[in-house]
Amino acid sequence: MNPIYLDYNATTPCDPRVVQAMLPYFTEIYGNPANGLHVLGRKAARAVETAREQAAALLQARPGEIFFTSGATESNHLAILGTAEYAPPARRKVVTCAIEHKAVLSPIYRLREHGFEVVVLPVDENGLVRLADLESALDGEIFLVSIQAANNEIGVLQPIAEIVALAHRHGALVHTDATQAVGKIPVDVNVWGVDLLSFSAHKLYGPKGIGGLYVRGGKRQIPIRPLLEGGGQESGLRSGTSNVAGIVGLGAACQIAHEALPVESARLQILRDELEESLLASIPDLKINARAAPRLPNTTNLTLTGVEADALLLQMPHLMMSTGAACNTGAPEPSHVLQSIGLSREQAGSSVRISLGRMTQAEQIPLIAQSIVAALGSLKS
Repeated sequence: MNPIYLDYNATTPCDPRVVQAMLPYFTEIYGNPANGLHVLGRKAARAVETAREQAAALLQARPGEIFFTSGATESNHLAILGTAEYAPPARRKVVTCAIEHKAVLSPIYRLREHGFEVVVLPVDENGLVRLADLESALDGEIFLVSIQAANNEIGVLQPIAEIVALAHRHGALVHTDATQAVGKIPVDVNVWGVDLLSFSAHKLYGPKGIGGLYVRGGKRQIPIRPLLEGGGQESGLRSGTSNVAGIVGLGAACQIAHEALPVESARLQILRDELEESLLASIPDLKINARAAPRLPNTTNLTLTGVEADALLLQMPHLMMSTGAACNTGAPEPSHVLQSIGLSREQAGSSVRISLGRMTQAEQIPLIAQSIVAALGSLKS
């Protein structure tokens, strides 16, 4: 069997159309966009602004609210640590949830060193934040609430608009790590009402090493201390010579996603549901994590009782899937996400994530199901 890639939540292949859009900016239009005194600098600057417009269109934002970074990890740090620099003395409390990506949890935990109180909300068995728990945590000391839009491991979609409404009632800023949501589901920053939103190109068929941060109203409305200072690029929010080719790739990926999203999202959900139904019919004790919650259309997380996930994957080298977050490279601990929704360490160690994508074909679904069932049978026997 030909290899089948099933790890699109970890990263996506760069769309050939994106690569084509980027190529001229390596060898032909290689000017520094900060230099408007010659034609190559001006062309590069125009390309950067076009990409800003393309990214803004995907998020229903204004171009002046989009700032380019090296990826979602940097965007998360900028949103959390950068805004905290301007937190009023009376507002030194930050709220997040137990299944956040570690690129959010790590900078939030760092705020403790600067006198902030950190509240980590539990989630229910499907990974959803309970709004009653959030409301109980909110008070006049809250500065920031950071809750991810979509979880990278189980795909659960949080009720962001409701979270924002509660937080804003107490005068708090709201940040969402929307890395897994952007390009997979409709994202409208005005409907959600978030103040800050992180995203990354390589999750939506763009290049690695480039991402963005949405800031409602721009930096004048929400003060942010830059992490990187120097030449004042990105309106002073992110210094460093602009990665023009990467920015162009991000913009092209956003435009393609914007056009393809409704049809592609529905297609992937059909394929995901077919795969789950096929596996449930053949594996009586299969547990599909977060199945009762709203989920990303491309994501399923399976607990296969009685086998180690690593051993299962080794039985199927032609299926490229994951046992958890790809960002936790070399981490010996079972998934904190799965343990937070009530799975034991043993169950978490028996779980695999399958994430479908643009190159997944309908005829591959029966082959995937058959391979998993056969490998499971082989290990159990």
